[in-house]
Amino acid sequence: MTAQISQAEGARLLKLATNASVTVAVILIAAKGVAYWQTSSMSILASLVDSLMDSGASLLNLFAVRYALVPADRQHRFGHGKAESIAALAQSTFIIGSGLFLMFEAARRLVDPAPLQAHGLGLAVMVFTIAATAGLLVLQGHVIRRTNSAAIRADALHYRTDLLTNSGVIVALLLAQYGWPGMDPLFAIAAGVYILWSARGIMRDAFNELLDRELPDEQRARILAIAEGHPEVRGVHDLRTRSSGRIDFIEMHLELDGAMSLFRSHTISDEVEAAIMAAIPAADVVIHQDPAGIVETQQDEQLQ
Repeated sequence: MTAQISQAEGARLLKLATNASVTVAVILIAAKGVAYWQTSSMSILASLVDSLMDSGASLLNLFAVRYALVPADRQHRFGHGKAESIAALAQSTFIIGSGLFLMFEAARRLVDPAPLQAHGLGLAVMVFTIAATAGLLVLQGHVIRRTNSAAIRADALHYRTDLLTNSGVIVALLLAQYGWPGMDPLFAIAAGVYILWSARGIMRDAFNELLDRELPDEQRARILAIAEGHPEVRGVHDLRTRSSGRIDFIEMHLELDGAMSLFRSHTISDEVEAAIMAAIPAADVVIHQDPAGIVETQQDEQLQ
């Protein structure tokens, strides 16, 4: 569960993560560019393409997160959180294009092989890449736990796949050095397939949020349990949920004793709202009060 933090602290962490991601991506692009120039390795090219993709995604995140942090205004009453999902959707497009390009280049190298050079430099660059990526993932993991940012989650997925990809590059370079040069383009093709597969998950999550998909069933059940757990709540209906960036929007109707005062029903709604927000930090909760039995009455009228 995401820890409750202030808006200022959340903004600081998101900016820190996006700035760090851009910085690491630029450094790795420079290092891998030199390594590919010296080695002509397709597996290093695979890693370079991945880093180029990461840098584009990270720059996109940098602007998207800053926009998503803008408070709600008169034209955007629900805030700007979906900018993160738009960024994640764009990232998936970058990923697909990069994966297809990589597979094409690797297939071309299989048909027209070329010897690898400067194995030592290539290995050194990939070891440095793994260390830098691991450090960035530690920072991103901390930010995700505190903010639950969709854009940072998508960015972290890139770098987690990088760890596997870069480890494979080292294996491919070692095999090429010891007489297995065909493993280099074959690994690049495998990396391209994996990159395309990872794009599927990012695109699905982004579409779900942009299309206002309901929160997961277990989270909805938790919300219902909290609302129904209040001793004066007779029932709950018309629960509607969706997510926008770091905010979960929750709407519901509470069934209360029809004879109680408006003041008391409002107090009960406030208590239920506070309980939900204690369990789901940064939630935006809207509650409508109905007299108990109203749903059954409406259903009977529809049958007549």
